[in-house]
Amino acid sequence: MSGFATGAIWREQLNSLRSSGGYKDAVELEGPQGPHVRMNGRDVLNLSSNNYLGLANDPRVVEAAKQGLSVYGAGTASVRFICGTMSCHRELETKIAEFIGCEAALTYMSCWDANIGLIPTLANTTDDAIFSDSLNHASIIDAIRLSKASRHIFQHQDMDDLESKLRSATCKGVRLIVTDGVFSMEGDIARLVRLRDLADAYGALLIIDESHATGVLGERGRGTAEHFGVLGEGTVQTSTLGKTLGGACGGYVAGTRVICDYLLQKSRPHLFSNALPPSVCCGAIAAIDILMEEPDRLAQLRSNTGYFREKMGALGFHIPPSITPIVPVIVGETALAINMQKALLHDRGAFVSGFGYPVVPEGAARLRCQISSAHSREDLDAAVSAFRSIGEKFGVIA
Repeated sequence: MSGFATGAIWREQLNSLRSSGGYKDAVELEGPQGPHVRMNGRDVLNLSSNNYLGLANDPRVVEAAKQGLSVYGAGTASVRFICGTMSCHRELETKIAEFIGCEAALTYMSCWDANIGLIPTLANTTDDAIFSDSLNHASIIDAIRLSKASRHIFQHQDMDDLESKLRSATCKGVRLIVTDGVFSMEGDIARLVRLRDLADAYGALLIIDESHATGVLGERGRGTAEHFGVLGEGTVQTSTLGKTLGGACGGYVAGTRVICDYLLQKSRPHLFSNALPPSVCCGAIAAIDILMEEPDRLAQLRSNTGYFREKMGALGFHIPPSITPIVPVIVGETALAINMQKALLHDRGAFVSGFGYPVVPEGAARLRCQISSAHSREDLDAAVSAFRSIGEKFGVIA
């Protein structure tokens, strides 16, 4: 039999990952998501969740999801344009548009689907051009690969490089500038004011993936665009319902009505994939309501983030400056990051995710901490203490 039939070619690659320390094992939670989780029979301090406002297990979100299940059933059993559009889908999309402050929104099964549904649908001829930050999320990279447009990758946050590429591009069709709002591995914030200026100057549409910014940045938690004051007709957002807004699944595109209507007619992930489960729609509606009605959650998140960053920096850890709750602790080599992750969990009961090459550049492996408004000050002190102990053990800090 061939190596393909027996799986030998892939088994060899898996063995290589294991031997290099790059093989990823998924941890298993034995209960709901929260600042503390049950893992392998013990209570663990969780510093790796996208549950930035603590809404994944909020009783009101859970109850709303249960009500959605009771009223609409388990699922749509259809795509949206046939008979899969329920009242809860329309209600959620209206709620998202009101929250963001735009004309319309369209939901997808994930933000990955939203990016794949948006980018190649708007720009998909050889006359079109897409300009993308080099550290954009994998879903944006894959979305661009699905397009026939010319691809122009500019250096991370380098606006001069972007302008050079915009100036030299000879496309006659649609131009898209695509960026993460908050970059998931770095925790830094896109330079949206300059990006918006360049989009206006060169006739491009600016697309922002706000997955790690929704419910995190901006006066009302509307994301990077609100943070910089660049909400408007020339900007389209994609984001997720699977992080801050309830933590279940789902994503959306938010922008002008004409773009959402066009996607409704042309976007393949929307046309050929089942609609969101009603329970997710109803839970997400409740999560948005809580975010809009309880601004103290945002204030607590920012207080927790500032406290943790200050304490970790004072210990001598290498942490890139930012104000976001993504706090990467740079340690260098992949094996070191993975070994520190294991020691933090085994010795100190703190779960933090380690990332190395090829997820991040070689020599820039890190432990990515993610802070939540649900973390208490005691939680954060325990996390700092755990890092101090393990950092000293591995010689990362003195």
